[in-house]
Amino acid sequence: MRRGGSGGVRQSLPSAPASPKPFGLLGPARLALRVLSWYIGTTMAESSRLVVERVQTGVRMEKRLLKVLKGFAAYHDLTLGDLLEGIVLHAFDGKTPFSQGSLHQIKELKRFYGLELDSSASHRLREPRYAESSHKKESSKARRS
Repeated sequence: MRRGGSGGVRQSLPSAPASPKPFGLLGPARLALRVLSWYIGTTMAESSRLVVERVQTGVRMEKRLLKVLKGFAAYHDLTLGDLLEGIVLHAFDGKTPFSQGSLHQIKELKRFYGLELDSSASHRLREPRYAESSHKKESSKARRS
């Protein structure tokens, strides 16, 4: 025990061992939460957001390309739809949707998922014959119904 400044007796707490982590007891997670809360606090004001009508769509896309997009969206805590809307709106304005850091993340995701396609493959993609014929059969069955 030790005496406090007011003359009373105060029980001293055992001192915690010095943490080898530079971020304190919880490590980088604690710092990330502080940064995240700061980032969230700087989002757009609700009054400047646009109200839109969204529709569900079933688009066909190359499997590994979709995995890269989903991985990138998840990393940035976005839905796939939000990510695609952002990419398309930037493209419509003739702007690049990705920073250098994002392009590096995409490169790593492409490597991880084995996606070797680039923009030069854009208009040359096709599905195997069996997929085309089964897709056509399903379409013609749907039309007859």
